[in-house]
Amino acid sequence: MRSLLRRKAIPASHELPEHQRLARTLSWPHLMAMGVGAIVGTGILTLIGVGADRAGPAVLWSFVVAGVICACAALAYAEMATAIPASGSAYTYSYAVLGEVFAWIVGWSLILEYSLVVSTVAVGWSGYANGFLIGLGVHLPDALVQGPTVENGVLTHLGVNLPAVFIIAVVAALLMRGTQESARINTALVVLKLVTLALFVAVAAPHFDAANLQPFAPHGYGSTPGEGGVKYGMLGAAAIIFFAFYGFDAISTAAEEARNPDRDLPIAIVGSMAACTAIYIVVATAAVGALHYTAFGKSAEPLALILRSIGSPGVATVVAGAAVIALPTVILGFLYGQSRIFMVMARDGFLPESLARVSARGVPARITGATALFVAAIAALLPLDLIASLANAGTLCAFVAVALCVLILRRREPEARRAFRTPLAWVVCPVAILGCLYLFTGLQAITQKSFLAWNAAGLVFYLLYARHRSLAGAKAG
Repeated sequence: MRSLLRRKAIPASHELPEHQRLARTLSWPHLMAMGVGAIVGTGILTLIGVGADRAGPAVLWSFVVAGVICACAALAYAEMATAIPASGSAYTYSYAVLGEVFAWIVGWSLILEYSLVVSTVAVGWSGYANGFLIGLGVHLPDALVQGPTVENGVLTHLGVNLPAVFIIAVVAALLMRGTQESARINTALVVLKLVTLALFVAVAAPHFDAANLQPFAPHGYGSTPGEGGVKYGMLGAAAIIFFAFYGFDAISTAAEEARNPDRDLPIAIVGSMAACTAIYIVVATAAVGALHYTAFGKSAEPLALILRSIGSPGVATVVAGAAVIALPTVILGFLYGQSRIFMVMARDGFLPESLARVSARGVPARITGATALFVAAIAALLPLDLIASLANAGTLCAFVAVALCVLILRRREPEARRAFRTPLAWVVCPVAILGCLYLFTGLQAITQKSFLAWNAAGLVFYLLYARHRSLAGAKAG
């Protein structure tokens, strides 16, 4: 039992072996752009339709609820990132504060979150890219642009999604070239993405009609079960819209690459979360005001549909095209974060130590390549529509762990150095914890059961294999 709860002392970056030291090349604008790039993506482009279908115009409050919970979690992340300025995010914080078995559960959940987000966005990009090629007269075989499809438990289509593999390879190559170089390209794409959303608001806002907001909450303000286990209502929609907010946690994985962690990390984490919450609410208001939610609630491209419906097909094409160009920023943010988490797990002995080595450019090229292969295999071969919502469950687990770490560390080491302190921590952190637990109850039952099964399998793997490879255990012995 003692070995399960052993905690790891987090070394300062200068105490690491030279071959494991990351280059400090990122300032707060780079980090904030990474956060905004990871947050603003398929969520606002597609989930506003899903949320409106489940909550009606009350989806505006769904964005507020999800935003408040994520804002509380972001404040907790900002404190932990400056108290423990090391790569690994929630995994590292849990190892230092809660103990090894909890760190493993969080790390295992983060593998689920990051892998599925990268793979899901890559598959979404593949669909847009394939449509673009068709428009140019290039028709690729279905077997090369779509992974396996399962309907009612039966495999109905067998194929490999090569465009998804391609975009993951491009982003991975960019990350292996250098963190600062990839950050510059990411910043440019983020600006393009924000300009695109501003264009949508500018065109849609003049068509605002209060009649489109009625009935405001057709399914109520709670969480009401519907067909297939889908949760309707304002809070039911918030559990899905939550997907549109996370991504700021990837910033905390850059702690060892920030030039001034004490200043850069809090500004980037809290700033990106605040900016994205404001962006989402403005875009959602323009959307539900311009067109009744029943007209776009089930659309895979709700913003483009709204623009076409109000007589702006040209702008709709521009928005759709810009979205395709900018979507790789989401892949970049999460692939970056996952590679850093894997790198720290390799340092800790849970993965081969050689994967923690950095290249001459100061980046973990080996683990980035290995991570890319892992997520590319998922994107190419797995029917993601069955499991993509599991990413939400993994994120909720990480957010709860970080908020708990703040409270425990406040009690255990009240005088410890903290460059950033969460305001009203004993209010903010419980709100984050209880809010995340409530959002978990809003997920479909199959998602909840699959998440528990994933972590049960992870615990078995830990007890039979990973626990014996732990370097913390070897040092303790």
